Amino acid sequence: MDAAHLGVTAQDGVVCLMGYVDDFGQKHAAEIAAGRVKGVKAVVEEIEVRLPADHLWNDDEIAKRAVDRLAWHDVDPGYDVHIKVEKGWMTLSGHVTWHFQKEAAEADVRHVLGVVGLDNQILIKPKVSVSNVSDDITHALHRSWFFDPTSITLSVDAGAVRLDGTVHSPHERQVAAATAWASPGVTAVENNLSII
Repeated sequence: MDAAHLGVTAQDGVVCLMGYVDDFGQKHAAEIAAGRVKGVKAVVEEIEVRLPADHLWNDDEIAKRAVDRLAWHDVDPGYDVHIKVEKGWMTLSGHVTWHFQKEAAEADVRHVLGVVGLDNQILIKPKVSVSNVSDDITHALHRSWFFDPTSITLSVDAGAVRLDGTVHSPHERQVAAATAWASPGVTAVENNLSII
């Protein structure tokens, strides 16, 4: 990424990214990079996407390229993703079976030339029963080196998982959420874990 046109300010753990980049993928990468820095509590992202002349595509061309990219991952009968493009802003909708499919669909289209913004509204509709989701997540967390059952509690309601409690780092918070998402039947994760 060319960071020549980006500016950064930081105060009390809140980082503000400003400036412009050549494509949406760079904008996303800057936001992710800023969020990984130790001590960052929030990222305010004010980066503008200024497409070079050779990247200016009509919405129908952008949509066609996105459909072609998603076709490579359409291997699950439960995978049903729809694309809408308006003035370079892409919206994904539909449903998938797993959270990783939702993330993969977004990653696939993020670098399509001409995209200036992306809204992922894909829903997760599991194929399996959610009756044992809480037990599955608890057992998986017990295998994590940081898990302390007295500091993390979880509740499950029809596939929606809520994590409460405390962890020691942003990485532990992320691992706990990823563990919850990896359990069959999970449709949403509300990560309320605080970092101490």
